[in-house]
Amino acid sequence: MQPLRESAVKTVTTSVTDTVTETTAHANTVQKSIADIARFLQDNFGQKLTAFIAGIEDPKQVGKWSSAQNSPRIDSELRLRAAYQVFQIIELQENCHTARAWMIGMNPQLEDDSPLQAIAEDRHKDVMAAARSYVKGDL
Repeated sequence: MQPLRESAVKTVTTSVTDTVTETTAHANTVQKSIADIARFLQDNFGQKLTAFIAGIEDPKQVGKWSSAQNSPRIDSELRLRAAYQVFQIIELQENCHTARAWMIGMNPQLEDDSPLQAIAEDRHKDVMAAARSYVKGDL
């Protein structure tokens, strides 16, 4: 019976850790200004890819958002915040390099699109589900 008890404890511990990770990522996302989020994404993905995520054509706008010279439209802000939150979930469980690779790599749960491409297409819930699966070790 000992292995069953250890398995149950591990399952509960994993579930609590996943919940804490998601809660922390959510709190980090809502507490950051859009300038901070744009700067973070620009630092990790560059201006062009961050502009792609946001759905804009001019990458220089990302620099203006990062320096708080102006703010993105609401649809762009939603995409940026989604990308930041998902990045945080992966980073809190792994590390920055793994989170970046996971975000730009092909993902079988997203029909081989990258999570960033799916976010740019407003498939935020699909990306969050894929991130949860990754953190749980399902994929």
